Amino acid sequence: MALFGAGDLPRNMGYACPVCETPQSDAEHLANHLAFTAMLGDDDHEEWLDDHAPGWSDDGEDELAERVEEYAKEVGFPQVFEDTTHDHAGDEPQGGELFEDELERANSQGRGSMASGTGAGAAGTGSLDGDAQSILQEAREMTEEMLDESDEEESADGRTDGEEADEE
Repeated sequence: MALFGAGDLPRNMGYACPVCETPQSDAEHLANHLAFTAMLGDDDHEEWLDDHAPGWSDDGEDELAERVEEYAKEVGFPQVFEDTTHDHAGDEPQGGELFEDELERANSQGRGSMASGTGAGAAGTGSLDGDAQSILQEAREMTEEMLDESDEEESADGRTDGEEADEE
């Protein structure tokens, strides 16, 4: 049972992407969204970065975040918790899955060079050129490594999946 009505969800402040208006929780997430979307072939995101943050591909996350934050509109967006939506037991997203959903939404709305009406996610990676496929594969591998490292840190702390560290 939902604890909040649709209009009653807690709201967070973040930034709207200056290209597609997708809300991001902070400047670092915005920088990652812009860069990954551009690297995966979205011409609009790449052009925006070239215009507003020349040399963006040489920047790290923090440097790019500082450069793009000034251009982003601060917005509120609903914060959704697992207990405010229908049961999602067993459908934990796999590494990269959430970003692929976002890319599919962007492409199905006709933005960027990969817009095909069906979306890149529906067609898999087959509609991507070799460079884009290798970038996507590298992103997946990096995500898997990050998730593995997170699991190892939790194990080292004596925690198991989903268990919070006890406050002392």
